[in-house]
Amino acid sequence: MKPRILILRAAGINCDVETAYAFERHGAATEAIHVNRLLSDERTLDDFDGLAIPGGFSYGDDVAAGKVLAVELAHHLSDAILALIDRGGIVLGICNGFQVLVKLGILPGVETPIGRQEATLTDNASNRYEDRWVVLESASDRSIFCRKGERLRMPVAHGEGRYVPRDETMHAAIVENDRVAFRYTTAGGGEPSYPDDPNGSFDHVAGLVDRTGRVLGLMPHPERAMFALHEPARGAGFAAPTSLDEDLGDGAVVFRNAVEHLRG
Repeated sequence: MKPRILILRAAGINCDVETAYAFERHGAATEAIHVNRLLSDERTLDDFDGLAIPGGFSYGDDVAAGKVLAVELAHHLSDAILALIDRGGIVLGICNGFQVLVKLGILPGVETPIGRQEATLTDNASNRYEDRWVVLESASDRSIFCRKGERLRMPVAHGEGRYVPRDETMHAAIVENDRVAFRYTTAGGGEPSYPDDPNGSFDHVAGLVDRTGRVLGLMPHPERAMFALHEPARGAGFAAPTSLDEDLGDGAVVFRNAVEHLRG
């Protein structure tokens, strides 16, 4: 059976079609549902094995990136999302979706009860919109989406992607509890500076994972790195992960692993 993934739609989200295709390319069935439908009946989530919150600019990021959508979900759907996770489902938040999950308090989810915001994603240190390809290194033994140590290239496109923890004590707990999913790095795996770390994130954090390993948020866009032809540096000798076919890009790893986990 094909795992069913709900692709969340809301005003300003603009990567829903690409995200749906990425899941379908690896054997999932998807349905795009507007947040207003979910608000009227949270039981709709019971019909799905996963939830994806795609990138874009939900509600224009008018208050702060992802904040309005996070407030909507917190007041009406947080129990349904937590129930999805508890029954073994997956949640993926990409770029604006990552911002939503962090401001919803689901990521990194170190404290209990889940729901208190432990970090934020705020204005890039460059004070400009960053649109470039970066290298990520998977940092988690917990995540079902990638193997620890795997380096992947994906594009970023955001103005508010700088990870800032509540304080250094909180970040230490995030690291100790294996919640850092990805860090920015150089192509050779070295310490990054701008533009390899495009937003100045604390500890170069590019993505977080929850306690189950089945909830991932990341600023780069894996759905925009689905094929080798998307990769500007592939011809320059940057090798694809050995687990992928040559025609697939690095972003495909995230979707393939998620679908295979649900099937397995």
